[in-house]
Amino acid sequence: MSWFKKRKAPKKPIGTRTVKTEGLWEKCEQCKQTIWKKDLESTCNVCPNCNFHFKLKANERFNLLFDHGTYIEYDRDLQSNDPLQFVDKKPYKTRLSDMSLATGMNDAIMVGEGKLSDKVVCICAMESGFISGSMGVVVGEKITRAIERCVEKKHPLIIVSCSGGARMQEGALSLMQMAKISGALARLDRKHIPYISVLTNPTTGGVTASYAMLGDLNIAEPNALIGFAGPRVIEQTIRQKLPSGFQRSEFLLQHGMLDAIVNRKDIKTYLSNALNFFGF
Repeated sequence: MSWFKKRKAPKKPIGTRTVKTEGLWEKCEQCKQTIWKKDLESTCNVCPNCNFHFKLKANERFNLLFDHGTYIEYDRDLQSNDPLQFVDKKPYKTRLSDMSLATGMNDAIMVGEGKLSDKVVCICAMESGFISGSMGVVVGEKITRAIERCVEKKHPLIIVSCSGGARMQEGALSLMQMAKISGALARLDRKHIPYISVLTNPTTGGVTASYAMLGDLNIAEPNALIGFAGPRVIEQTIRQKLPSGFQRSEFLLQHGMLDAIVNRKDIKTYLSNALNFFGF
């Protein structure tokens, strides 16, 4: 009989264990199916089971729309100087720093110029990962500069919106961007240069109330949430039950607020054909 027992290796604490398949799968928010990430990438981040459109990062949107993913980025270094010295759960300056580290961006939008199906265009793509894609002074300034560049160079403008609305940490200054961008778009319109607005899930608040709905052509991805106030707030205000699918892109198309709903895999071709129609 042996007097020695084999000593078991101590178990690692749960927090330090690693799973080899971690990060390889994605769960669909709509049909709840688990999808292999490689399969998801091959469908432009669209669920192959139910056609649910996952969010795209701003640079992924550029890679989808610009020919060969090649573009010139403008105003990358613009960043907020925290004009109100705002503090909620954490100082706004700290929040900006954290978001910059997480996304690799200085604010919630990228502006680029390049070719879409051999047509030179300017595209602004919002980054939902940066404080919910909210619109502050930097977003307003970058879009306004993009519009002025389009006026000067006579290039069409495309803005891809994905936003929670105006940024509360910049107060009235963020709300002023609505008027600022709308005024710039009026100058673009007077020059007869097309602006196409692409609304994705979600597009809400001050972004919807301004430039997202001011396009010469307003198109959206399927089942995108688009609206100003949330459904609960509206129900409490009008004291009525809202219809099924309210504020989804299909409902808005049916009621004349959108021109088309386009699947992500078809959107580049659709934009190219639209620019041909506008004579560009």
